Amino acid sequence: MRTREGGRIVDEAAVIARVRTGEPEAYAELVRAHTGIALRAATALGAGADAEDVVQQAFVKAYCALGRFRDGSAFRPWLLSIVANETRNTVRAAARQRTLAGREAAFVEAEPLIPESADPAVATLRTERRAALLAALEQLSEEHRLVVTYRYLLEMDESETAQALGWPRGTVKSRLNRALRKLGRLLPDVQPRGGGEDHA
Repeated sequence: MRTREGGRIVDEAAVIARVRTGEPEAYAELVRAHTGIALRAATALGAGADAEDVVQQAFVKAYCALGRFRDGSAFRPWLLSIVANETRNTVRAAARQRTLAGREAAFVEAEPLIPESADPAVATLRTERRAALLAALEQLSEEHRLVVTYRYLLEMDESETAQALGWPRGTVKSRLNRALRKLGRLLPDVQPRGGGEDHA
């Protein structure tokens, strides 16, 4: 699999092969290529202020487990499944619930800044919609929240989502369908982009 790191393409299989054959410094290429999405995943899944620690620990665990990584698989969904597990462990260990306001603030910080030239009304509407979406996600079951987060907030395709969650593709489809129907009832004013079942 190839992934874009900044302006260049990273050949994940080649990098992993280099790490496995005694070039551990090559792993930094995978870290650079996937840090952004890993931070967004940890934040969206509830890590809040601990997102950076969660991601750092996930990269360490992924590095230690590279020997078990299946050749030909995509690195991103595999890494994000580790990020999800680390996030769950961190949240449980903290023995406290993140407030929606705290999660929203952390999620906004993880997003790129809105350019100064942007229309303030559009920026405000976008922030309000994100807050409404996160509030609605809080009302979903964990599996429905996970599938929506991976598929749409992290923009993973169906097969990547299935790999990251360890579910068959049919399960991803059915749970996503149910989750989107529930979100549609919770967010009647927010219409999906693209109008199709596979766009939210």
